[in-house]
Amino acid sequence: MEERNKFYQTIEDLEAGRVRVAEKVDGDWKVNSWVKETILSGFRLGTLKDMSQGQFSFFDKDTYPTRTFTAENGVRIVPGGSSVRRGAYLAPSVIMMPPAYVNVGAYVDEGTMIDSHALVGSCAQVGKHVHLSAASQLGGVLEPVGALPVIIEDNVFIGGNCGIYEGTIVKENAVIGTGVIINSSTAIFDATTGEYIRANENGQMVVPAGAVVVAGSRPVSKGPGAEQGIHLYCPVIVKYRDAKTSGSITLEDMLR
Repeated sequence: MEERNKFYQTIEDLEAGRVRVAEKVDGDWKVNSWVKETILSGFRLGTLKDMSQGQFSFFDKDTYPTRTFTAENGVRIVPGGSSVRRGAYLAPSVIMMPPAYVNVGAYVDEGTMIDSHALVGSCAQVGKHVHLSAASQLGGVLEPVGALPVIIEDNVFIGGNCGIYEGTIVKENAVIGTGVIINSSTAIFDATTGEYIRANENGQMVVPAGAVVVAGSRPVSKGPGAEQGIHLYCPVIVKYRDAKTSGSITLEDMLR
């Protein structure tokens, strides 16, 4: 009973934004492992329940129903099939277009737009005034409990059909162009310096603040692939954000 009470209290605190899976401490992101452990305990404590609605069949653990909102929450969830799982926080002024999904442990801060077919995976942390464009995905990171989740800082623009995975940190004001995939194993080429950015000592890829990243490729350097002119996928930083870039990606205030 004590463990179950701790679970429900933590879920309530997550939904209210009182606790987070990860937070910035002295400028660095730190994971709160105990929060992840408590989230995971909910799957063990729960029992399978029929959550079907109308002609649609749904079955999940009773500890993890979908969240319900009221107008007082100040969140715009446009009709059309979106879901927010229990234990996720959506700040007032967040906009969620249909269909989209926000998983347990996620934190979505104020003024952020979650566009159609977008996914905010488990424990992902999304800052203020982020635009997560249509069909983009922020990967979920529940296990291991000490692993940092995907983190998107304030004022980031993520284009359509992007994928941000494996604990990647996208620093503030960055722009991720359409179709870019970023994970911990694929280096990013910075065309402004001629150098590659690779995962840090903790295995995390960090996209620099203000970087404008597009999909690119690099040639295979040796072997049969090099002889045949084969290229590998490679995200490329083409420049750093300026007034022209900001003007082209700013959402009209009327949308909010």
